[in-house]
Amino acid sequence: MHVSVAWLNRLLDRPVTPDEAEHVLTHVGFPIETREAVGDGDTMLDVEVTSNRGDVLSHVGCAREIAAATGRKVVMPRVELPGGGTGEAASKALRLENRTPEACPRFTARVIRGVKFGPSPAWMVAALESVGQRSINNVVDVTNYVNFEYGQPSHVFDLKKLAGAALIVRFASEGEKLRTLDDKARTLKATDLVVADAERAQSLAGVIGGADSEVDTSTTDVVLEAATWDPVTIRTAARRLGIRTDASHRFERRVHPTTIDEPAARAAALILELAGGTLCDGMLDEGGARPAVRTVSMRTERCRMMLGYALPDAEMISIMEALGLGVKAEARTLACTIPPHRLDLEREIDLIEEVARIAGYEKIPTLDTLPVRARAAQRTESVRQRIAGVLTGMGFYETVTFSFVRPADAADFLPPGMARIDVDDERRGEEPTLRPSVVPSLLRCRRANQDGQVDQPGGVRLFEVSSVFAGTQAESGKAGDASSPTHAEHRNLALLMDVPGTGRKRSQDDVQAAMRVLRGAIDQVVGAAGLLPSTITLKPMTPEWTVHPACDPASSAGVMLGEKPLGYMALLSASAQKKHDLDVPVVYAELGMHVLEGQAAPLREVRPLPAFPAIERDLSIVVDEAARWAEVERIVGQAGLDLFEALSYVTTYRDPAKVGKGRKSLTLRVRFRAPDRTLRSEEADAPIASLVERFERELGATLRA
Repeated sequence: MHVSVAWLNRLLDRPVTPDEAEHVLTHVGFPIETREAVGDGDTMLDVEVTSNRGDVLSHVGCAREIAAATGRKVVMPRVELPGGGTGEAASKALRLENRTPEACPRFTARVIRGVKFGPSPAWMVAALESVGQRSINNVVDVTNYVNFEYGQPSHVFDLKKLAGAALIVRFASEGEKLRTLDDKARTLKATDLVVADAERAQSLAGVIGGADSEVDTSTTDVVLEAATWDPVTIRTAARRLGIRTDASHRFERRVHPTTIDEPAARAAALILELAGGTLCDGMLDEGGARPAVRTVSMRTERCRMMLGYALPDAEMISIMEALGLGVKAEARTLACTIPPHRLDLEREIDLIEEVARIAGYEKIPTLDTLPVRARAAQRTESVRQRIAGVLTGMGFYETVTFSFVRPADAADFLPPGMARIDVDDERRGEEPTLRPSVVPSLLRCRRANQDGQVDQPGGVRLFEVSSVFAGTQAESGKAGDASSPTHAEHRNLALLMDVPGTGRKRSQDDVQAAMRVLRGAIDQVVGAAGLLPSTITLKPMTPEWTVHPACDPASSAGVMLGEKPLGYMALLSASAQKKHDLDVPVVYAELGMHVLEGQAAPLREVRPLPAFPAIERDLSIVVDEAARWAEVERIVGQAGLDLFEALSYVTTYRDPAKVGKGRKSLTLRVRFRAPDRTLRSEEADAPIASLVERFERELGATLRA
């Protein structure tokens, strides 16, 4: 908001210097972004205004803030409309109809006949230039001047150019045309609010006027509009059409219907003063019921507790009254009547904030030592942090995507026996479905990376932890009660990675290599949860698993964690790859976080480093191909070996000529350590011999030379 210090001083009983204005506005919450010297010794301040304080988008609003903080008084402009008039009622000269009071709470119009267009006087030109505006003509300049003075945008129509001498507030017809003041032809939607005459749209309500009813040097009779609009409607139209105006910026931050009268009268009086003419009797006024006066209570003790120091009740009352609030003290409570321009004051804490900023934030006491309350991370938070850490270490990038997808994408990943959940909201457009899987969102993200020509060594790898939703309604597509047991919501971890290779085609070996990497990532995830990766087993995909159209059934598997289903891993089918327009195939997995978090073990204990060295022995045993590492771990764990410390996997070797058909050589490392001395090598001989005997008996293993 550009503010002229000279203009501010015309609204204050005592002038402020530019330095004082900058200091005061900054300390009451409106910092100055830039400061610039303008003509006649004036200074223009660029004031940063928060989105909930539309009332400060004006010189009157800034003057109120300075007055409240410094003990000054605001001197409002003197508004005098001439008595009498043409004898013609405004209602006879113009027909006003407001068909959408929900989107236009109030629309007012005055008719002035016999105006003479010309240049504005020097004082008006200087005032507009002091805030970075150029002068156009004496009538249009008035609307701009009043907007910067009061924060009330207004508009003037050429009465003779309005078909049927009518103004009608309505929503546009789908595809209706409007040529705006920037000389651009606009195609409107049925959600765009317009001010029309009896035949066609004449302005985009609250945003920009229309060229067909623009005032010019031939204009003699004008209609002066002052209104207020629904901020969402204005914001939607302005952003869709890419139009940014001072009016739309102000209306997006709300204008109260009862604050219109004074600036509307001010604008009419200035037009009569600068352009002459005669005002028709009366003002046309159409809209909904006026909002009731609001009262918000504040407990004085609560205010003192929040401030951290003892501020007297009398000073609180003085601050509220300086801000224009009516105050009634009632048993340690101040009942405050909120002025209509302060739409941001809704709760007790809002009033406490007003007291704090006007009294001065610098009065709030500081502590040499701030009290810090630390909360230990919950188990679920710790598990997610550890999982994210290991995945990023493997080259995966975490994504944060939206919870809604297209119905067709949801159907491709819907669990058997479940139905999708749609929301009945037109704003969701083509994506009204709550996702039953995180994978469709990762596929969209992968496509965005492809469009951005992202090239990662080893391919793009993505992961996300998010909620997924599904229902069991017999009739899909209908939203039900979210608390009903017929609906399910879980948090899933989804992984997606490219199949490595060159070009667009991949061999079966490439796919298997990718599946092995994905399986390794799942092992790391399970390990990060404090569980043994050896508890993971893979099962063929069957109907009781998550079989869905997007997976390739020949390259997919269910993932078990012990006896519980954890999720699945799969190759994206060729048809799904084509549907998502991906150049390379991808593999993906989806795991239930509720399973991981439910079985997660606490973090491992931290122990001192050992004082004495260990002895490590490697064993290479030849076992059947079907033998699993989990069996090896079980045998070693149950052997009760003296001084045993750890077991680790080394490698697997396969060669039918050397180890036999259907057999493999498994190399493992066993570590022994004594806590109080250095072991002799021969002390490990007996435990190793015992272990070999167990492998031979329970696995049918032979020791490989």
